[in-house]
Parts: sequence; structure tokens; C-alpha cells
Amino acid sequence: MKTNILPRDAILVINAGSRKGDDLFEEAKTKLSEAGINLIDAIDVDNPEDIRKVVRQAIKDAPMVIVGGGDGSLSGVVDEFVGSDCVFAILPLGTANSSARTLGVPLDLDGAIEVIAHGHRKPIDLGMIDEDYFVNAASLGLSPIIGPTVPQTLKRYLGRFGYLFWAMKCLIRFRPFKLIIDDGATQHILWSTEVRILNGPYHGGLELSDNAQIDSGKIVIQAVVGKSKFKLGWDWYAKAFKLRDRNANTREFTGVSFQLTTIPELEISIDGEVLATTPVQVHIAAKAIEVAFP
Repeated sequence: MKTNILPRDAILVINAGSRKGDDLFEEAKTKLSEAGINLIDAIDVDNPEDIRKVVRQAIKDAPMVIVGGGDGSLSGVVDEFVGSDCVFAILPLGTANSSARTLGVPLDLDGAIEVIAHGHRKPIDLGMIDEDYFVNAASLGLSPIIGPTVPQTLKRYLGRFGYLFWAMKCLIRFRPFKLIIDDGATQHILWSTEVRILNGPYHGGLELSDNAQIDSGKIVIQAVVGKSKFKLGWDWYAKAFKLRDRNANTREFTGVSFQLTTIPELEISIDGEVLATTPVQVHIAAKAIEVAFP
């Protein structure tokens, strides 16, 4: 009979290239062991391109795999957990750590280990862009321009504020686009400056939606409407400071599947990594994996 109790045996896989990965590898090993987790193995992955292969093997060898890294690392390996009984546990070691925020996992190492040692296993939904699974959020518009170009020094020393600083620079050359969302019954056509595809409420480290939930069985498409770049900037500001009118410039579509098209075609950032281009099918994979949950 399946229970919600987390396994005590696990393999730790850390992306050494994440913001804090290399610095915290030894400390994470020690503290996990002290918390009662039997580490079958602990692997510090120097080349981020190897982490998916390493996790794939770890899933075969352990009932729980603990992945340490940023949102891109987590989303890049989550496909491997689909269809397995292995629990996906996370150590948030990136910059924005939106996936951890969505899951309610503390952002400090001790707090995250507390979840792994004393939390429970819980099934969650995954978002999908065509056949690619993701944990938390995808976006198109300004975000895919920011992610690949933001200097590493800004990320390392300013964290989320480094992204915001770089966003203002990128905004100067950015152009609005025409967005077409087909929900199977109605085709919605509107101008937009940014689109967030949300399996959880957080993106870029900020809570952007009141409706997106990791276990709702629905995906949320949130569009910043109109052609005004000022309103795009204001939308981020209003949501960051939770102003009363923070949703004034956005429109949300909630469902299980959408066809999403843009004119012109645009790249899509999936949990921080540019991995797709419109047009795409956006849908939800309900209860696709089990995670370590507070």
C-alpha cells in the first residue's frame, strides 16, 4: 500500500554551475546525513549538460533523488521522473528559485533539508509545451531575451535584482506582438508584451498569479495586454509590491489545453531556459510526478 511517507534512502545530484551549487555541495551532504537521510551516492555535476543523464541513472538506483540547482536545472530533469515511482526532492540553489517558492520549499539549505527529512510525498501537476514537461513556468516576450543574455556577475551578486536591472536594458529594443490563444472552443486574438504560462504562481521569483496552483489540474496563461512597454514594466512593479491594481494590465486564460501562436514567431523560455518557439501546444499533465513537500 502506497503511503505519503518520504523514503530515507536517496541520491543527491547537484549542478555545480548553479548560483550556489559548488559552494554548498559538501555542506548539503553533511546536513542531509545528519538529518537522517541515507545518501546512496552524492554527485557534483560540473557540466550542466550532463545532469539529465546523471539523474536518469539515479532514478533507477534510488527511491528518492534530491536535485540541487536553479529553476532551469530542475525543469531540465523533471521529464525523467514522469512515469516512475521515484520522489523528486529539491535543494533551491539558483537565483529566482521560483519552483521552490511554488512548492513552499524554504530557500535556505537548512529549511529545504527539513522538508526532505520531515515532509511528505505529494503528487503535483507539470506543465507541458508540446512534449516538454516543466515544473513551474514558461514565458515569451521579454523573458527569453533576458535569461540567455543577463551577465553572470549580475546574477551572482544581485540575484533577482540583477534580472530586473537587465530587464530594463532589454526593454528598450523590445517590441509588442500579436497573440492568438485557441482553447478549442474560442480563438482569442490580442496584442501583448509578455505571456506567462503558469503551472504555479511564481515566475522570476515574484508571485504573478492568484489562480495558478501546482495541483489544480489546470494551466494558466497570463498575458500582459496592449502595446505599452510602460505597462509591462508597471505590471512587474505592481505584482512585486502586491498593489491593489496589480492585475489591471493582465488577462488570464485557465484550462487544460491551449494552442498558442504569435505574430511574429517568438522563442519560449521554459523555467529560465529557451527551449521552444511558437506556435506550440500548451497543456497540463495532472499528477505527473511525486515531490518532497512541506
